[in-house]
Amino acid sequence: VHNGGLYKRPFNEAFEETPMLVAVLTYVGYGVLTLFGYLRDFMRQWKIEKCQNATEREEQKDFVPLYQDFENFYTRNLYMRIRDSWNRPICSVPGAKVDMMERVSHDYNWTFKYTGRVIKDIINMGSYNYLGFAQNAGTCQEAAAKVLSQYGAGVCSTRQEMGNLDKHEELEKLVARFLGVESAMAYGMGFATNSMNIQQELKGVICLAVKHNLLNIFLSPLLIQGCLILSDELNHASLVLGARLSGATIRIFKHNNMQSLEKLLKDAIVHGQPRTRRPWKKILILVEGVYSMEGSIVRLPEVIALKKKYKSYLYLDEAHSIGALGPSGRGVVEYFGLNPEDVDVMMGTFTKSFGAAGGYIGGKKELIDYLRTYSHSAVYATSLSPPVVEQIITSMKCIMGEDGTTVGKTRVQQLAENTRYFRRRLKEMGFIIYGNEDSPVVPLMLYMPAKIGAFGREMLKRNIGVVVVGFPATPIIESRARFCLSAAHTKEMLDMV
Repeated sequence: VHNGGLYKRPFNEAFEETPMLVAVLTYVGYGVLTLFGYLRDFMRQWKIEKCQNATEREEQKDFVPLYQDFENFYTRNLYMRIRDSWNRPICSVPGAKVDMMERVSHDYNWTFKYTGRVIKDIINMGSYNYLGFAQNAGTCQEAAAKVLSQYGAGVCSTRQEMGNLDKHEELEKLVARFLGVESAMAYGMGFATNSMNIQQELKGVICLAVKHNLLNIFLSPLLIQGCLILSDELNHASLVLGARLSGATIRIFKHNNMQSLEKLLKDAIVHGQPRTRRPWKKILILVEGVYSMEGSIVRLPEVIALKKKYKSYLYLDEAHSIGALGPSGRGVVEYFGLNPEDVDVMMGTFTKSFGAAGGYIGGKKELIDYLRTYSHSAVYATSLSPPVVEQIITSMKCIMGEDGTTVGKTRVQQLAENTRYFRRRLKEMGFIIYGNEDSPVVPLMLYMPAKIGAFGREMLKRNIGVVVVGFPATPIIESRARFCLSAAHTKEMLDMV
């Protein structure tokens, strides 16, 4: 309400607190599981029950142990009970429906055997195929097949050596145009785009601020000391790893809580660096567009307002929002009607809405030029596969309408309609749903540990594939099923789910 003037559209998010009775029962459930775990470990130790987990041989008992035995307690006694809910192998395109290989376990999920039967036409509610471009027919597939025959499947070199194709140059110019930024750079892996580049971006920002002083570039490892990263507590593991590898000081603010972020910004400016009290060289705010486990959308107008007020920098991860949000699929910046120039580093992936692989970073030309020279992912990683590049180019042009059709625009609109319809129906049925009403990631709260496996199995019996998530990926009393909507889903499919 206080910052309502910053928003041009309603911003409705819900995170209903866990009911007290449900929380108590959930803790009791985990307590019972833990007690039985200790009992079974006792029985395994005395050879009453067969021990199937990894253990050290008798002749190695006097060696330094490779791991603490308790570290595997959760895996042995809790995860193993519901292990069949994950890693299910599919044998088709991950579109609106998938085919899945049937498997059975005769030793309570320690090992699996394949029956040879294929379960057909499972409604796919788990893949990040937001716009339905993960398909084996149509213009994208035809274009990728043509490029495969011309360029081959692999480049076998890095961009700085013999792996820079004309297709890579075309892709980067297209991405820059799509985002509305000066320049962009593509990477072969979305996770590495974050984890391997945050350090280089901090260095780049500092070096550019001093006009590429060569001494500063040669001493770049020292530049990171004195930089501060403010990271949302629910940021993806790639952002967390990238921040840790950067060597900068990291401070965490509460998820989407602008009061928490502003307090950290104020403290950073007032108190400066620990011990020396010198001003921080640079302050970088790390946020995501759509949070893939919560289904929430970043409060970007407020984040940008704070960034400008305290003269810091903003790194926006749009892995789940690019293509999936905004009237024309240009992500969370367009969704809020903001200027892309207000975001210093725009990162995203091609693995979701574009049905491909890899990631990108967009921003000022000087920053991207710096990354081309110093980014580890650019210097040491193999280039994007040519047919993958063509898949991205074709799907992106389709979204932009440059293919001469309205297919892309229709898909963006269909995803938005599917999202609102599915969320509304689940709420009407009485389920507790997390996140923003416009987020295509829909967490349905299960809470109790026994429900995690049961929900996944019962859905599969009804030919519906869904991701279930529990501790430690979520807080212990916030286990959930996570639905991912797609433009490829029909109303009949969603009604069936």
